Amino acid sequence: MAALSRPGRVNLYRERTENARSVDELSRITTAFGAETTAAEVVEGIDLSGRRAIVTGGASGIGLETARALAGRGAEVTLGVRDLEAGERAAAELDGDVRTAPLDLADLDSIDEFAAGWQGPLDALVNNAGVMDSPETYTPNGWELQFATNHLGHFQLTRALEGELKAEGGARVVSVSSSGHGNSPVVFEDLFFDRRDYDPGSAYGQSKTANVLFAVELTRRWGADGVLSNALMPGGIWTNLQRHWDPDRLSEMKESSGSVSEGGPMKTTEQGAATSVLLAAHPDLEGVGGRYFEDCNEAEVVEEITDGLHGVHAYALDPDAARRLWEVSEELVEAAR
Repeated sequence: MAALSRPGRVNLYRERTENARSVDELSRITTAFGAETTAAEVVEGIDLSGRRAIVTGGASGIGLETARALAGRGAEVTLGVRDLEAGERAAAELDGDVRTAPLDLADLDSIDEFAAGWQGPLDALVNNAGVMDSPETYTPNGWELQFATNHLGHFQLTRALEGELKAEGGARVVSVSSSGHGNSPVVFEDLFFDRRDYDPGSAYGQSKTANVLFAVELTRRWGADGVLSNALMPGGIWTNLQRHWDPDRLSEMKESSGSVSEGGPMKTTEQGAATSVLLAAHPDLEGVGGRYFEDCNEAEVVEEITDGLHGVHAYALDPDAARRLWEVSEELVEAAR
């Protein structure tokens, strides 16, 4: 399927939204792909030549596989990485035009320097980097580390690249969230655990909810300019993200959890990157924004994520919470300058 022209993408977004009052009223989007699909299979036969993408946290895990799939189809890919040497080693193992640049999402100066170094239009920004279940840690700005890295850093990076994303229309911002968002909504009254006991899972959960809300509000604000955003759950994957887990617990889970091909819950990194690549590059997602995907299909809204993996809570898609989060995030970033 050929990609739409850039003006066509903007018009398609308007066409899909003018006759609907909210995303909830539209039918759920499904594709020919599923849990076992790999990132390479998602873009098989698609020419991405001339497209430019940024993948944060692209030195390992699903970020690396996202970059591999995009670059393999002709896109120019830049890895935004905290460890530049690791990023350069990763880039060297990939085929295609892959570059690296230093980026620490917990450091606003680093984010500004990265954005200032970007030249020209940007077609896809994959906000992939993150931390999970980390011990209680705060940035120099006083922000809890998981919320700072997973949400606020990506929020500021995306805003710093607004002009480049809007330059030619049709850009996509991919927000890598998690079913872990079910652990907590965004607690606006106590974002940084000043008045409650710190809990790593709750801190991770609200940061992942924030990733979804960010996609909802970005689409509302920038959709008419041709910039759309969707969020996703990559699936259960063993990566460095679990480095803060108890080693014995982690070992037991790895032994007991089967792969998706065996009917279990766990994916390979290549399978885990598939939904990110779908949202970043597949023509079938032209004109789509403000939604949450899993296993390469839009997720159902549920009251509880019973299996720990599937479904999205309504509070993560709440447009009022999304607007509030954007405004609060702007205030936090501006106050930290």
